[in-house]
Amino acid sequence: MTDKSKQSVRIGCSSGFWGDTETAAAQLVSSGDIDYLVADYLAEITMSIMAGQKAKNPQAGYATDFVTSIIPPLLADLKKKNIKVISNAGGVNPLDCRTALVQAAKSQGIDFKVAVVLGDNILSSERDLTEFNLLEIDTGEALPDKLMSFNAYLGVSGIVAALEGGADIVITGRVVDSALILAPLIYEFGWSMTDYDKLAQGSLAGHIIECGAHCTGGNFTDWQAVADGYFNMGFPIAEIYPNADFIITKPVQTGGLVAKATVAEQLVYEIGDPSAYLLPDVICDFTQVKLEQLEEDHVKVTGATGLPPTNFYKVSATYLDGFKCIATFLLGGIEAAGKGQVVADHIIKKTSLMFAAKGFSDYSSVNIELLGTEATYGAHAGNMNTREVVVKIGVTHQDKRALVVFSREIAQAATGMAPGITGIVGGRPQVMPKIRLFSCLIPKQVIDVVVDIGDLQQAVSIEVSEHNQDLPVLKPNPQASQPESNGTEQLYESRVPLIKLAWARSGDKGNHANIGVIAREASYLPYIRNALTESAVAEYLKHLLDSETGRVIRYELPGIQALNFLLENSLGGGGIASLRMDPQGKAFAQQLLDFEIGVPESLANELMSSGKQLPDSYNS
Repeated sequence: MTDKSKQSVRIGCSSGFWGDTETAAAQLVSSGDIDYLVADYLAEITMSIMAGQKAKNPQAGYATDFVTSIIPPLLADLKKKNIKVISNAGGVNPLDCRTALVQAAKSQGIDFKVAVVLGDNILSSERDLTEFNLLEIDTGEALPDKLMSFNAYLGVSGIVAALEGGADIVITGRVVDSALILAPLIYEFGWSMTDYDKLAQGSLAGHIIECGAHCTGGNFTDWQAVADGYFNMGFPIAEIYPNADFIITKPVQTGGLVAKATVAEQLVYEIGDPSAYLLPDVICDFTQVKLEQLEEDHVKVTGATGLPPTNFYKVSATYLDGFKCIATFLLGGIEAAGKGQVVADHIIKKTSLMFAAKGFSDYSSVNIELLGTEATYGAHAGNMNTREVVVKIGVTHQDKRALVVFSREIAQAATGMAPGITGIVGGRPQVMPKIRLFSCLIPKQVIDVVVDIGDLQQAVSIEVSEHNQDLPVLKPNPQASQPESNGTEQLYESRVPLIKLAWARSGDKGNHANIGVIAREASYLPYIRNALTESAVAEYLKHLLDSETGRVIRYELPGIQALNFLLENSLGGGGIASLRMDPQGKAFAQQLLDFEIGVPESLANELMSSGKQLPDSYNS
């Protein structure tokens, strides 16, 4: 049994995605003084990849490095230090993931009790779901007939049950990322599932560390402040207390930085309405969260509050929607950008004529980007005189045979079109399935959550709230946005780029993106708010927004002096379907940081003459 009088629990996160560094787990186990090691591997595209793997090989479909190069070398230390492991590495096949890990442990003569949480994979369910009229959250479209993956975002209950059953390692399929961190807190501290403020704080701890080095200096706006430690980035540790306050830190003598700015950037990452961050166990309000720098690389986080959850799970499905092909090649010399555009246009024109001759329809979509000309910046691009570009042509079609024709017609341009074409990346481009995301809501009572410990399966009871039975909508409420005008707008005589006044980070959710903007000083926020209205941001980033359905919604996080902008329908179909070079909006914040903000002349002179972006108070 766990000790409910425990003073704190230390949880380290070693992975933010499938493909993250294999050094992080060893770092945290050897020098993190942690009680739990968690690892997050899953995203929508990952689930579709794993589903495809399992279709070819019934024993595949999980994060193989977790059971080969990550955990096996650490098993002896995990046992010696009594560190428990929780991970969603199971993907679409958690049972075979466990089998592989148990075999690795037995080969070393080490005995671990490994539990598996099942129930998220709806494709494996025999239940008829047609009665629930499952519709896409954003578009209202009906559920496609043939799905590649179909997984509910489960909460903490299965993981808590596994820990209560004595598991040393818990492997799950699809759960919300923050559940990997919240579950051991509920288990260790005995929190009630109606302690919503504590659940919100625990979920926030999970949200901050779930992306690994994202909160310890990775992807930080002021990258120069941490660049000398990139080779040895410290991975995050959350030390959580029974009252749910927590401190973010990292192992000593590692690279990176834990400061209010790095934690704030991760707090605003991939969220919509910060007053209603919906999770299966709690609805979180992050608007009044406070950050306090206690000492170097130690930031205290307080202030998240919670409400009862909805009675629905979010479900993400992936399905095949034709095929795509992306060709990339270098083109150099005088007027490289002009040559690149002409070549790309004529490759499309030529192959369209070939399609017609062969009885194929035309392309369903075409995307041409000249990398090196600031192509992702739209009208703000300013590098058309470059003498080298990378030409990227992305195309889609419902018939794979048509794209095979396209793939064969790239190389001919090197001898039959403009001079300077070389370096076709990867040789002849490959035709790949175009995978689309479908997100919907499903009543919780439809999902049977089961914990499997040592081949003994235990059903897990999921509480259904009496308060929120009429809350099936996950879309942010536009009325939560601050009004465009509050009577304080004025014109200032000077302008400075946003980066002088703020940090920013962007991310994706389906076909939506968000940009969180955090004022470097509280006194800067009025100028930022004054300039970055919804309409101003929408106009500045209109090259990213869908011309018909794209829009910008602004939310406020006064606790950390921040604004959050939700860019609806801004990713060209989303990360797993988009043809863009930035299909997940990871560089959107970098574009917005160029936005010119009106400020008093005295402040502009101070900021521009200092020659620095980072104020002295950033780490205080």
